[in-house]
Parts: sequence; structure tokens; C-alpha cells
Amino acid sequence: MSASGMDYGRESGGAGKTLTPARFVWPYGGRSVYLSGSFTGWSEHWPMTPVEGCPTVFQTICSLPPGYHQYKFIVDGEWRHDEHQPFVTGNYGIVNTVLLNREPDYNPAVLSPHMTSGSSMDVDNEVFQRVVRVSDSALHEPLPKISETDLEVSRHRISVFLSTHMAYELLPESGKVIALDVDLPVKQAFHILYEQGISTAPLWDFSKGQFVGVLSALDFILIMRELGKHGSNLTEEELETHTISAWKQAKLYLTNQTIEHGKIFSKRLVRAGPDENLKDITLKMLQNRIATVPVTHSTSDDGSYPQLLYLASLSEVLKLVCRHFRHSAGSLPILQLPICSLPFGTWVPKIGESNRQPLAILRPNSSLSAALNLLVQAEVSSIPIVDDNDSLLDVYSRSDITALAKDKIYTHINLEEMTIHQALQLGQEPYSYGATGQRCHMCLRSDSLHKVMERLAKPGVRRVVIVEAGSKRVEGIISLGDIFKFLLS
Repeated sequence: MSASGMDYGRESGGAGKTLTPARFVWPYGGRSVYLSGSFTGWSEHWPMTPVEGCPTVFQTICSLPPGYHQYKFIVDGEWRHDEHQPFVTGNYGIVNTVLLNREPDYNPAVLSPHMTSGSSMDVDNEVFQRVVRVSDSALHEPLPKISETDLEVSRHRISVFLSTHMAYELLPESGKVIALDVDLPVKQAFHILYEQGISTAPLWDFSKGQFVGVLSALDFILIMRELGKHGSNLTEEELETHTISAWKQAKLYLTNQTIEHGKIFSKRLVRAGPDENLKDITLKMLQNRIATVPVTHSTSDDGSYPQLLYLASLSEVLKLVCRHFRHSAGSLPILQLPICSLPFGTWVPKIGESNRQPLAILRPNSSLSAALNLLVQAEVSSIPIVDDNDSLLDVYSRSDITALAKDKIYTHINLEEMTIHQALQLGQEPYSYGATGQRCHMCLRSDSLHKVMERLAKPGVRRVVIVEAGSKRVEGIISLGDIFKFLLS
């Protein structure tokens, strides 16, 4: 039994008490990490220290009486729990749990991070397991093979599920949907996206009485790149005088849309109806290379305007799939396979693999201009930011561009002079440091497909970075599109 990479033995304490040395591990990084729980009365905070050679893995060893315990971590001042260990909802919110048993014949393990592969130490948490006990045999285990039958059965069941569930099932019981008028100044639109914490909004044209498009963070990236080419910053005057409609027309020329008989033809707005099945909607998003689609409803031909019900996303469709098959994973055999054994994702090329597409990564001292250019050229939603050893530090996403609306930062920056590190700091509030740790959504190459799917199903997550355990060296990336293309092939 272990908790968050926890190992325990048995030792005798005072007054005849039998205590269990227990190792608690927080393998997700941070500046300062503390442990608290039912064994401290939730009032004391026990400091945790980084494992030598692995600064992102924190540990502490406590002597606890056998029995049931609840605990949480305090990471950079914020209460956190380990989602990969058993947890329940208790008096102190969501807490991890562990049951320590008496084992009279147990020989205590040497509690050292430099244990050999022959050690009796038992660690549940895979991240820490690969740090403290790595053997050649573990690294070279043959990968499980994909059974064509299992693959066909899994794909068929997912296809049937999506075909029999409709868009209206994604609609929340309550909420708000934001649409923008095409005649709205770009400046106002920029600030609305930032203030509302969204990266995409449907566009409404009153003259046509219909939704005509979508404004996204990518639009602002293109605007800033275009202005940057001419050596100018994004001034308030330019944003104030240019409407969304005017920008969309300019964008058609910039992106070389189809021109016939002197007229420019842009793609029609991709939308969905509430009674449209989720498989068709998913395929529609994949074919058009988009991650969201407006769900609209037109009541009749009485001339009334269509209603915007929701902005559906690939992540919400995936969340529905995960929820449905969570307790019947056996019906989808491929869910338990490690992602490294499955033919999808973008991986860092190995020596001699010239046929693999290189992974788009940047250093923190790279310019913001380089990041924006790469987001557009590579057609990706985010870019891993790595150190000189290619270890993951952060990610820069398309949606991060809206942070430049804060205090009108866009009016006094130079894209070539501002670094990615500086740009990322703009969107971070001092009191929310713990939350920013959730920006980097990571997984290991040995993680199951089901685990990666659940991470991609979280709101706002479009890509998961595959890292090497311990070093966090970037090994690849898996996107929402990768998952659905594989499942619906």
C-alpha cells in the first residue's frame, strides 16, 4: 500500500506504539511544498524536500501509526491533492487517503532516492518510480502489441456511442454564451476575450440576421504579426478604428483565400444543430481543423433570429466518451495500452529517424515574435517552452495572446524585444501561482490511453506534452485531434 509514491516499513515508537515510516511524494514541481493531514491535526505543515537530481520531485518521510489517514499538499501556498492517488471528499475538501497496515515480518527498506533495481521498495506513483528505481529491464520491456480485433472493436463501440448521442447533451444546465457584433471595434473585442477568460467567440451580423464567423485568439496573433512586419506596435487608435468585419476582410487577403471574378470567398461558418449527432460534429471539426463549433437553433421559418445555444468543443466530446466508458473500460481494450505503443502523436525524432516531423519547441529567452510565428506556421495551439536540456518549463498557447490586453500592454511592447518568459509572466497574478502550475499538462510515454484521454478532456486543454520521468525532457505531444483521428479512423 502506498500513497503518492509512498513507501512504508515498521518501527517501534515510545509507549509501546508501533509506527510506520511512510514516504510521501509530490512529483509535480513547485517552489515550496508542504504536507499536512489528519495525522497533523491539519494545523501543522511538514516541509518536503526535492529529491537529489530531480528538483521537481518533493518527498518527506513520516512515522505514522497504522490505520486510515487523509492528507493534502500545500504547493506554493495553495492546497493541492494528487489526482493519481486514491482521494475522497472530506471535511477539508478533496483529500488523498492511505491505509497503513501492521506487517510484523516486514523489513524496513532503506529510504534513499538512490535505490537499486533489486530493492524491496514498492512505489505506486509511476513518475517517482522511474526516478528512484530504474532498471535496464524496465526500460527495455517489449511494448504490448495492438490487436487488430481489439482496435476494430474499440473504434466500433466509440463510433456507435458518438452516433447515438446528440449535441444537446453537451449543453450545461446553466451558463452564458458570448457572441460579438461584427461591427464591434477590434479593441473592444480584444478586451472582452481577456476579461471573460475566453479565446473564441461567434460573430453576429445584424444586417444579415445570422452568425457569420468566429473571432479567436489566432486573429489577434495575425493582427500583431502583420503590424509587427511594418515596425509598428498595436496602438489603441488602430484597434479602435478597425472593426472585426474590416479585419476579417483584410484577413482574407493576408491568408490567400479563394478569389473568383474579383470577389473573395471565405469558408462558411462551421456550425452544428442541437439534434446533430456527436460523431458528425466531431468529424466536422476534424475536417475543418477547428476545436470548437457553435451550436445554433432556428425555431422555424417565421423570420426569427437563430439562437446561439452553446460553443461545443472536442474536449467536451472526449469528456463524454471518458465518462461513459469509465466504469466499463473492459469494453474498450485499447484504453489500457501505453500511448507509446499507439500510432499517433508527434514525437521528438530519434537519431536516424529523418522521416519524423520535428517538434515545435522554443526557449524562454526566444522572442514573442518567434512564438507567434511558430504558432501560425506549425498550425498548433501551443508550444512547449524548454530549457537547454529540453526539459519542460512552461507552454505558450494561442490564448495567451489575450494577456496583452491587461493594462493595455499591447500599446507599448515590441514583439522582437519581449521574450516568451516575460510574455507568460504578464498573464500570471501573484496570488494564483499554484493555478499556473496547471498550464503544463504532462504525461509519460508509459501512461495509458485512458489516462491521457482524461487529461485532454479537461476544459481548455488541447495538447498534452509527453515528458521523460524525473528530467521532464520533452519527448512528444498528443493533441485532441490526434486522439479523435485515431479513434475514428
